[in-house]
Amino acid sequence: MTTASTAQDAAPSTGASRWSQLFFGIICMVMIANLQYGWNLFVDPIDAKHHWGRAEIQVAFTLFVLTETWLIPVEGWFVDRYGPRLVVAFGGIMVAIAWTIDSFASSLVALYAAAIISGIGAGAVYGTCVGNALKWFSDRRGLAAGLTAAGFGAGAALTVVPIRDAIGSFGYENAFLWFGLGQGIVILALSQFLRAPTATQAKLATPGRVAQTLRNYSVGEMLRQPLFWVMYAMFVLVAAGGLIATAQLASIAKDFGVAEAPVYLMGFAFATLTLALTGLARPFFGWVSDQIGREQTMFIVFSLGALSILGLGYLGATPALFILFSGAVYFTWGEIYSLFPSMCTDAFGTKNAATNAGALYTAKGTASLLVPLASFLTQATGNWHAVFVVATLMNAVAAVMALFVLKPMRMAHLKKSAAMEG
Repeated sequence: MTTASTAQDAAPSTGASRWSQLFFGIICMVMIANLQYGWNLFVDPIDAKHHWGRAEIQVAFTLFVLTETWLIPVEGWFVDRYGPRLVVAFGGIMVAIAWTIDSFASSLVALYAAAIISGIGAGAVYGTCVGNALKWFSDRRGLAAGLTAAGFGAGAALTVVPIRDAIGSFGYENAFLWFGLGQGIVILALSQFLRAPTATQAKLATPGRVAQTLRNYSVGEMLRQPLFWVMYAMFVLVAAGGLIATAQLASIAKDFGVAEAPVYLMGFAFATLTLALTGLARPFFGWVSDQIGREQTMFIVFSLGALSILGLGYLGATPALFILFSGAVYFTWGEIYSLFPSMCTDAFGTKNAATNAGALYTAKGTASLLVPLASFLTQATGNWHAVFVVATLMNAVAAVMALFVLKPMRMAHLKKSAAMEG
């Protein structure tokens, strides 16, 4: 654990370099955002042409999410050993190939293959850019990880309109081709400027309020630490609680009778708003955690998330309150993608940050497997009440764990790591 002035005061030239690294990483993240958040724009046009059925087409999205999530630790391993340039360049090429295949796909097999390729590409870019930010910004790790993740969350809000217009004017095939090639080329070009910090640059000064280990854990060592699995369980709880609520939002609005009043509620404007709120939460709460600590921030935001989900369930039948509470749900959910990677690197070191944070990120995939629970509960009970109760409890349990389980465990872990290092 170290305390000192800011890294920029200690090494101005390094500071300038790391901010450019952060910028390049954010732009790369913006370029892969549409692979997830823009997908729904293509589903209906694909079905209208090929009549494969929405459910069958959406299997491609599931394959993308699983591939993008579960392969990040593997891609992170390459980042930690060979640097970010090669892995991001590979990701850019895969992104271009995937959407090019989509533009010509005449079978579900081709569509599924493209989804797997795009998942590999997106994971390579995501894991690398977040991992690189974690390494460069030990003094502002929460903010840097949040800004980088925001590129993936809110970045799509900047490009969904052009993609939608391109689909309407030129067909979904051309939209796939042009945006796929364009996004891939930008990622490939920016990858040439990315680099990992040297050993000296990685040892940037950190504020005393954020305790960090000086020992670098391998992924195998990390997986043997109980602290990691507590973090993993909390990540799953919050991610699943948010997904259960947000994945069913359109159906909830319909059942509440607010889907058509007013028109912007469930229309494009509302979708853009939720993307923006999700993206904004990541750097904001990341910055807060740099100031007051990770666990304290988790307790606050997870508690607010529980209240937001509860409010949506009991007051969401009013259109204005539906917008208010659903927006609050998104705002208090997106921060997990900055808080958990930052805490992981705080606890297990910077050398293997991409691999270790990638292993923790697989909690997103685990959480997605729990989303069907919402449909089961709704069918079993006949309403959404149980869904909101479960999602609220998931956030509330994680909030309590942050202060009373995670914090003491992390402090004990840091003491143990310091003794091993010394």
